Amino acid sequence: MKIRSFGLVIVSVILAAILAVPVAIAAAEKVAAAGVVGPTDRTVLPIPEPQYPHSTVLDARNATPPPRFEIKAPANAPNVLIVLIDDMGFGQSSAFGGPIHMPTVEGLANSGLRYNEFHTTALCSPTRSALLTGRNSHMNNFGSIAETATSFPGQTGQRPNSVASLAEMLRLNGYSTAAFGKNHETAPWEISPSGPTDRWPTRQGFDKFYGFMGGETNQWAPLIYDGMIQVEPSHDPNYNFMTDMTSQAIAWMGYQKSLTPDKPFFIYFAPGATHAPHHVPKEWIAKYKGKFDQGWDKVREETLARQIKLGVVPAGTKLAGLGCAERR
Repeated sequence: MKIRSFGLVIVSVILAAILAVPVAIAAAEKVAAAGVVGPTDRTVLPIPEPQYPHSTVLDARNATPPPRFEIKAPANAPNVLIVLIDDMGFGQSSAFGGPIHMPTVEGLANSGLRYNEFHTTALCSPTRSALLTGRNSHMNNFGSIAETATSFPGQTGQRPNSVASLAEMLRLNGYSTAAFGKNHETAPWEISPSGPTDRWPTRQGFDKFYGFMGGETNQWAPLIYDGMIQVEPSHDPNYNFMTDMTSQAIAWMGYQKSLTPDKPFFIYFAPGATHAPHHVPKEWIAKYKGKFDQGWDKVREETLARQIKLGVVPAGTKLAGLGCAERR
């Protein structure tokens, strides 16, 4: 399957599971607890509460309250996890024939789908904005990264209120939502205690945010926010933000499933680890000692051979030229 508008497809598929299931909604309402009524129309968000006539009974002892309105996700709505990794090429993960060993991703790919013609904007903020809304990045005012925003239309670095985020759509449909790691969707001049905070993650549909706001941060001593509160990272000499944000995500997911086991969650997991600065723990560096000694050109050839074998590129695919370096 070839997908050109990657963000739009992901958003459309997820929302289809919510908006196009009237049978599932009806079934969920039938099994709802007595005295509770759920939504019957999810085409408008926020979902409006049902309107009941005012009671004319004067004695409260004789009055019967209407059923309590509660928004829940449709029956069997899936948990959703999006992992966004910066600056990681098509031929780097072992799931796509690359030299970086990623067994968990391989397992997911082997039991799911691999997309070999997806689209990114080749920049941090615009790609994130498109992926998390299903809209073109210029419609979101992210023609470039947040730090280079201007006052030109499509380039202001401030997503308009007319564009809803995927997180907000899911939250208003009964999901728990959380973002961990890199944000980079808030204009730099809005990142302060005085705001405005409209475009911070927790004001854009995420119940929980634990991460850093800009394009990069020191992975040993990061500038972290929990929600909109800056927090001090651990001073453990073995601390690394990648491990910290992973632990935070696992803990949050555990809280959700222990308190509300039937409530689906949406997690946006965006490490800063493969983006500058490259602060890699020594044990991970040791795992790849000597793995690239054959040189760049040989690694390219080996990767292409594995990709052809996997079927992610057609047989007979040739490597692209190296430009100026090739003519030296």
